[in-house]
Amino acid sequence: VQLQASGGGLVQAGSSLRLSCAASGRTFSRYTMGWFRQAPGNEREFVASISRGGRTTIYADSVKGRFTISRDNAKNTVYLKLNSLKPEDTAVYYCAAAFTYPREATMRGQWEYEYWGQGTQVTVSS
Repeated sequence: VQLQASGGGLVQAGSSLRLSCAASGRTFSRYTMGWFRQAPGNEREFVASISRGGRTTIYADSVKGRFTISRDNAKNTVYLKLNSLKPEDTAVYYCAAAFTYPREATMRGQWEYEYWGQGTQVTVSS
């Protein structure tokens, strides 16, 4: 599967953005999807994951309550809504896909994802 992330930009603190990740192929609904981010000088870190059917989601503590992951299997797209953005949210955001059998599986580990998008830059100014 190929992933194409978009929707990043330069915004002020407190603003919102919605990132999108479009997937190719006809089996999108068989993949658990995740979002990760990497800030300059830092390792890539987990942000959020959503199960194949979309009923189960998990978040990093740093974004819980501010970010929302969702998916539209009919459109082969996963979204990440970023609210109340902070300067520390500045990073390149990556979407990732993992082929899974359990319908409600979610994953936090980068090593669990097989496919990665190219990343989209989010910059939050103070």
